[in-house]
Amino acid sequence: MALDIAKYRRRRLRSTITVGLCWAASALGLTILAVILATLVYKGIAGLGPKVFTEMTPPPGSDGGLLNAIAGSLVMTIAGVFVGTPIGILAGTYLAEYGRYSKVSSVIRFINDILLSAPSIVTGLFVYELLVRPMGHFSAFAGAAALAVLVIPTVVRTTENMLLLVPNQLREASSALGLPQSLVIRKVAYKAARAGMITGVLLAVARVSGETAPLLFTALNNQFWSTNLNAPMASLPVVIFQYALSPYEDWQRLAWTGALLITAAVLTLSIAARWLSSSRTQQ
Repeated sequence: MALDIAKYRRRRLRSTITVGLCWAASALGLTILAVILATLVYKGIAGLGPKVFTEMTPPPGSDGGLLNAIAGSLVMTIAGVFVGTPIGILAGTYLAEYGRYSKVSSVIRFINDILLSAPSIVTGLFVYELLVRPMGHFSAFAGAAALAVLVIPTVVRTTENMLLLVPNQLREASSALGLPQSLVIRKVAYKAARAGMITGVLLAVARVSGETAPLLFTALNNQFWSTNLNAPMASLPVVIFQYALSPYEDWQRLAWTGALLITAAVLTLSIAARWLSSSRTQQ
């Protein structure tokens, strides 16, 4: 009996220490995150004003804003998501519905996992060799292509996972009514997994909206307003990168403001994704 009590006390002590370490690690991570966000808000809100959304990026020593950078980021992000999302949904649909147990699907999943974990600068170098060098100049087309490559693996993974969560009984009941598999997927599986698939797209947008390295190798930058997709185009991450490294205080202030805008956009998308996921779970 005494031996059992001693074992119980040792196990309880280990459990208490482990739980305490977990709480300490969580508190440390949250504290670091809170400090980062507080610093970002403190330094970024100082430069926030109407000029940020109405004026172009300025030369050193002049007032200006981030209008061309914000517009360029929106254009390339929307184009990248518009191209990458259908490819990712179709690939994820094949993995979940048509080739769930095939060897080809295992290879596709393995390659998709590599793309998910690969550094974004590798994607930038790939698109640089594929598009920028043959074209002979940087362009928004190349930037959108790089972002599309980053969008695809995230959408593939979430689409496959959401479709796998749809009960097979729904597919079997629809097939028993005489519906072909294509209609079963579109009318039943997609409707059941719609919220999760939209969540995946939002997460992909959140990921690519702050990417700098791929755009440095593809779209580069443009200090002026440009709507030509076949020419260099400004983007918010690249402007932040360049302004943050500059010795000019006005540029550094704009860099903090741009970082605050990107962080707010990513947090908004993340909250929207979690809200969609929770609403789907409640249904």
